[in-house]
Amino acid sequence: MLDSPARPRVPESTMDLAAAASLPVDRALGRLGTSEDGLPAAEAANRLLRYGPNAVTSHRTRFLLVLWHQLRSALLGLLLAAALASYFVGERSDAIIIGIIVALSVGLGFVNEYRAEKAAEALHSRIHHRALVLRGGRLVTVDVAELVPGDVVDLQLGDLVPADIRLMGSTALECDESVLTGESGLVEKATSVVAAGTPLAELTGCALMGTVVHAGSGRGMVVATGARTEFGRIATGLGTQQTETGFQGGLRRFSLLLVYVAGVLTVSIFVINVVLHKPILDALLFSLAIAVGITPQLLPAVVSVSLAAGSRRMAKRNVLVKRLVCIEDLGDVDTLFTDKTGTLTQGHISFMRTVPVDPDIPDDALKWGLLCIEAAVQDGQAVGGNALDLALWGSTAAAPYRTASAICRRLSILPFDHDRCMVSALISGPDGERTLVTKGAPESVLKRCLDVPATATAALAAEFAAGNRVIAVASRLAPGLTEVTAGDERDLRLLGFLAFLDPPKPDAAQALARLAGLGITVKIVTGDNAAVAARVCADLGLPVSGLLTGVDLDALDDTALAAAIPATTVFARVSPEDKARIVRIQRHTGGDVAFLGDGVNDALALHAADVGISVDSATDVAKDAADVILLEKNLDVLADGVVEGRRIFANTIKYVLMGTSSNFGNMFSAAGASLFLTFLPMLPSQILLNNLLYDTSQLTIPTDNVDEEQLRRPSHWDIAFIRRFMLYFGPLSSVFDFATFAVMLWAFHSGPAQFRSGWFVESLATQTLVIFAIRTRRIPFFRSHPSLPLTLAALAVVTVGALLPATPLAGTLGFSPLPLGFFAALAAMVAGYLVLIEAGKKLFYRVAAYHVAVPRPRPEHRHFRRRAAQFSTAQSVQS
Repeated sequence: MLDSPARPRVPESTMDLAAAASLPVDRALGRLGTSEDGLPAAEAANRLLRYGPNAVTSHRTRFLLVLWHQLRSALLGLLLAAALASYFVGERSDAIIIGIIVALSVGLGFVNEYRAEKAAEALHSRIHHRALVLRGGRLVTVDVAELVPGDVVDLQLGDLVPADIRLMGSTALECDESVLTGESGLVEKATSVVAAGTPLAELTGCALMGTVVHAGSGRGMVVATGARTEFGRIATGLGTQQTETGFQGGLRRFSLLLVYVAGVLTVSIFVINVVLHKPILDALLFSLAIAVGITPQLLPAVVSVSLAAGSRRMAKRNVLVKRLVCIEDLGDVDTLFTDKTGTLTQGHISFMRTVPVDPDIPDDALKWGLLCIEAAVQDGQAVGGNALDLALWGSTAAAPYRTASAICRRLSILPFDHDRCMVSALISGPDGERTLVTKGAPESVLKRCLDVPATATAALAAEFAAGNRVIAVASRLAPGLTEVTAGDERDLRLLGFLAFLDPPKPDAAQALARLAGLGITVKIVTGDNAAVAARVCADLGLPVSGLLTGVDLDALDDTALAAAIPATTVFARVSPEDKARIVRIQRHTGGDVAFLGDGVNDALALHAADVGISVDSATDVAKDAADVILLEKNLDVLADGVVEGRRIFANTIKYVLMGTSSNFGNMFSAAGASLFLTFLPMLPSQILLNNLLYDTSQLTIPTDNVDEEQLRRPSHWDIAFIRRFMLYFGPLSSVFDFATFAVMLWAFHSGPAQFRSGWFVESLATQTLVIFAIRTRRIPFFRSHPSLPLTLAALAVVTVGALLPATPLAGTLGFSPLPLGFFAALAAMVAGYLVLIEAGKKLFYRVAAYHVAVPRPRPEHRHFRRRAAQFSTAQSVQS
């Protein structure tokens, strides 16, 4: 249909939702300049330009914000202030050098974090949320961000309401508005007019953005989009600050630990130098430089580089993460609850056959089943609806009945919901006779049937045992009935069963074995029949150690269920509340839990899990609740994501352990040297240069190889372990620093400049090269090989440090040439240091407990922020 060339219909004025709810449907349509057929495509495009995208948040990378992240360190500000004071009292060269080094350090962090932010922006642009919209009288699927006031939108079970909508029609529509009102009860919706000024919670004629269609279906006109919606106003009030993940919490606690350590050392060193009558300004600069040296200034950059590189590798394998830090959280998982369809099975459901229940009963199940579908039929094709309806309508066996279905009228429909597990339709035949048709889960339908033959039960059991999905169809005459309610689903006559095939995936068995090798226990949580789920598990070689149904769960309290979960592989015929309860209890029992689901009935469990995982084809509410989106529903791809998360955590910990051993040791040595030297052991600018070179070499840590045993099990932040590591290995580093002091003072009788040069070279060499020992629990180089970029970067930095005292820059930087004998002593000290570290490593790991599982708190507004992320764009949002 061509768009009308008529002049675009512009709304007379914008309306708030309460005003729209107080108007009859036809008047509201007129005020919005639209019709029951929706907007023409050209007019919708014009309104999109006028009103902007339907978004409440933006994922645009902001240059100044990223720069601020690098400059907001209080220590950095104090150091620059002290350097500025030094400049004005005459020590201009030192101040300039400090300023240049700080600028280089900030620039290094900025470039890497900005690249990571751009990677996150590109990642977000690949996640799309769709809405079913009438444009020019035809149903089309559009991106949620492209909705405009005046659009006419269809709402179906499991949808997130994509804008503030005035309802034009509804069928048993119920919405969960708890995200806005805080009330857990469902709200029944209708099209009736309400009084002007009615409160938000009582706008029964409207569907609110961000709420969930829990039951029924509806159609309505978009009144407001983006930040002009009720949901958008709340989201804007909350701001853009994301909630903290477990990984970020660990980083924060580690940073606080080093802040305390740096604070103690800084004050101690400053006091010591003042007591020893050294210039106060020099002592202050030296102390602040020590503090900057021990703080993990490039830790955010290292983490950002790791996460950005990981996200690119995962995106190539069709795994998208809503936030980069979710990658590491995925690596923490040790229990995965997943549905069966599409993960263990191919997910391409096909209709197989009808299963008659008795030779004396006509085999009309397919005919009546086609009349009882929720999908809309447009040009002979089914649009929307669930996978079973689409498979049934598109089957070859259904072809003779499609034409026949056109001569029947559907007078009323009661949509499927997860409480009834059925859909019912009131059908008027060619002769005007009215028939109620019910279709759904066999257990639910059979309870409402009269005189079910014994052969039906046997036939059903045989289909389940074969692993087939089965739908029961039943009917009864319904003279005088005008609208279907749940109470009408009674006294039915069973017509037969519809059998569908969803075979196991050929590669699912290999993926399950791989997950087991990663220390992840896989458990199946399904709404399907227990026998079907058990058969699929058996076909894939997944041992079924135990099986519980929803009825079994109802008989168990939380303590009993916690004891039963480890011994149970399959949870069948479970409700959405059952799924969430299983996940919640497993999390409290211990370990990190992931849940993989794609339906509206999975949303509660996705929210309850440590990591919610869904697929791009999932319902809106499932994608909203998920942290990770799979473009391909494949457990092998999920295993790749787990490995990537563990790789990132392992490499991040390498940087952390480096900073808490060699860095801490060098700063501790500086404090000790201040006690007996009459001069500063290293100039502030030299400390900062040392730190800059060291950090530069560590930016290649994200490329490093990770030992297989580190990938086979989850790893968690353990600040107590990091503290023990620092106190154990830091003093080992100081031993060789003090050896260097002895060599420079007593072997080479060095003055201040040569002493500083010698310690600069030795400290840079030891703290940089120790990465090769700390990066693995194995014997380095022989049983664990570092990556080539890490090796080259470490050797290059050590070489640059060794050559600096002999370059023309030496005088400017306060260095002087070193005797050749020093380098022989340096080689011996580095070798001795690495041997001592290797020996200490064996003793330390023999007694250290590394893995600690701590249940994570669920932050306030976590669900609201997750949902707000769905209504977002990769560009700035207009107000």
